Amino acid sequence: METNLKANNVCSLTKVLALAKQNQFAVGSFTPRATKMIAPILRAAKEMNSAVIVQTSEREQERYGINLEEFSREFYRVIQEENIKIPAVLHLDHTKDFNVISEAIEVGFTSVMIDASEQPFKKNIEITKRVVEYAHSKGVTVEAELGKIGTTDFIETDVDEELFTEPEEAKQFVEETGVDALAVSVGTSHGVYLVKDPKIDIERLIEIRALTSVPLVLHGGSGIPSEIIKNAIQIPSGGISKVNIATDLEHAMIKALNRENYVTEKEWSELPTVTLNLVQKVVQNVVEDKIENFLISNGSASYYV
Repeated sequence: METNLKANNVCSLTKVLALAKQNQFAVGSFTPRATKMIAPILRAAKEMNSAVIVQTSEREQERYGINLEEFSREFYRVIQEENIKIPAVLHLDHTKDFNVISEAIEVGFTSVMIDASEQPFKKNIEITKRVVEYAHSKGVTVEAELGKIGTTDFIETDVDEELFTEPEEAKQFVEETGVDALAVSVGTSHGVYLVKDPKIDIERLIEIRALTSVPLVLHGGSGIPSEIIKNAIQIPSGGISKVNIATDLEHAMIKALNRENYVTEKEWSELPTVTLNLVQKVVQNVVEDKIENFLISNGSASYYV
């Protein structure tokens, strides 16, 4: 794909998360669920002068009809045409297929996630290590997952099974794979909290941090009270540095459309411009609120100068 990719502000996870960890804020990794919702995420980050991550996943391609090349093209179009200068990452979230990861890297994603968390520990290391070696050879960073993060929407993961990350295993996993960021299971879930109350095991998080140096990632950030998230972010030695937010955005989009279920790429392309603009403004407002009141990342772009 021909793109003018290498704007200085479009970067990998390493650059944005290292400073987040050091300065005790988290970078939001927002899932637009549609290419047309990439723009309001980037606009919100620009307005709040915050670093930002825009992501999609392997399963979202199937569910919503998202094409990785078109997703990437729209990300870079907005970066260029709307003069977005804040640090921004284009990230491939939960993906199990090496070919999908390779495709994402080919079309301009600057970060990828290999999710082999359902595999036995040693197999997870083996699969992750292969992806790390390939991605690093292309200048792309890698996130992986250790433990299992439950779900209620089955978009990111297949089963609602939770297995907390063991600190000692996290240490070994990071050392043997060379991964750049680690998604940990400490009590959150993907999707909506239907039964259990949102919680984060802070003590477990502190133990993981004491044994690992890479930035830590929290999946299932939607629906968690801001004070719980802030406590996880502001661990003195560096807590959560990346928080994934998808469901809150999608719910706002669906509510604005007065719909009850998800909207596909094709359906977005058929909406009247006035309706599309309305939904984009709603998404921008949600992202701005998350950046200021949830992630503590407003103004964070100044750290990267």
